[in-house]
Amino acid sequence: MPGATAWIPVTSWSSDDTLKFSGDSESLGDMVFGFMEEESSQSSGDGFDCEDSGTDGGEGLDNVERRKEFWEEQDGLLQAILCRTSSIESKIRRVTKDALRELKSNDTHCACRRPVAGVCHNCVEKEIWSQLQTAGYNSAICNSKWRSSPDIPPGEHSYVEVVDSSSGKKGEVRVVIELNFRAEFEMARANAEYNRLVSRLPEVFVGKSERLKALIKILCHAAKKCMKEKKMHMGPWRKHKYVQAKWFGTCERVAPPPVSAIDFSGPLRKQPRSSFLTFDLPENFPAAGLKFRAVEVV
Repeated sequence: MPGATAWIPVTSWSSDDTLKFSGDSESLGDMVFGFMEEESSQSSGDGFDCEDSGTDGGEGLDNVERRKEFWEEQDGLLQAILCRTSSIESKIRRVTKDALRELKSNDTHCACRRPVAGVCHNCVEKEIWSQLQTAGYNSAICNSKWRSSPDIPPGEHSYVEVVDSSSGKKGEVRVVIELNFRAEFEMARANAEYNRLVSRLPEVFVGKSERLKALIKILCHAAKKCMKEKKMHMGPWRKHKYVQAKWFGTCERVAPPPVSAIDFSGPLRKQPRSSFLTFDLPENFPAAGLKFRAVEVV
């Protein structure tokens, strides 16, 4: 709700990052979001056991069959979670998809008035928040920060969240909207099996917090195995505790001012400039922000 703040947890895009659109509407609607519309009673995703298997990291993976079984299992778990959705997730995903499609189809300029190629991440979040508010959802932009600990460094993140209370029996349902989901798990020197898992992720994630938590567990476990197979050090920002803090740590839930985040009116108008040759011309006084008053000469 506008003006409401609460503390709830989240590495964020900086405001200098931009969201760029490519491809046709099919890729935007299907590949970007990457969910099958299966509204069923089994849509919660709670039935998947994503705990670590008996082996720790790379131990036992010298056995080709065991290694193959591990990666096939992770792939199966990941796809099983991604192919399910609920009614509320589908509705929120539809609003998000429409907002992104509108941004793609218009010659947009950021309301923050920065000269960027595309639309900056902050303005896209605000636009999606605005569309969700218009559709009647209790949405907010969540900004999370966490302190360093012996295991992980400090960090911060931002994402859009919807809290739905329409189902009295289930209580409040938390739906997370992450605009840069796939990139959060990409690694430059990962093996082919891990890259295959990441390629299955949607660019834009819209889903219940339970579903997100299960995906994080699978991907962080796979990242750990991948690094041990390649005999590489795993950075602390890849650890499960750090990644989970982005969406499940302490965060401030903020509703931005009710102002359109994107200006569709065309190119930004440049302010008139003054020079030493034209500065003293009376018609340039207002443009230069100067005020003057008549005085009586005696």
